[in-house]
Amino acid sequence: MDAPHHRLLVVDDSNVIRKRIERANELPEIEFVGAARNGREALEMHAQLRPTLVTMDLTMPEMDGAECVAILVQRDPQIRILVISALADKLTAIDALEKGASGFLCKPFTDRQLNEALRKLISAQ
Repeated sequence: MDAPHHRLLVVDDSNVIRKRIERANELPEIEFVGAARNGREALEMHAQLRPTLVTMDLTMPEMDGAECVAILVQRDPQIRILVISALADKLTAIDALEKGASGFLCKPFTDRQLNEALRKLISAQ
């Protein structure tokens, strides 16, 4: 069995969602390395943990997901970011994709949908 070669940071202001994503990941090549409650925390954790994958909520206090995506991609052009949001506002998701996010998953999602989205994210590298 290969050791994980992708490091996952989960960013969401909901503790329930953060735990759910951590538990739902079934891909052996992805190692969960941390969870942040907002964009500001995510930037601090990125500097320490050096994740290669990020799941990113859009609506969060202190710094929203779209702003955080732009900064992460500027810092690390190789990073792969999956936006996970309940927003019915497609413009916000499109904005995040234009800022460098690699994919989008709508809440609510199933474990299968999450794993498929993560698989697409790592196979697109």
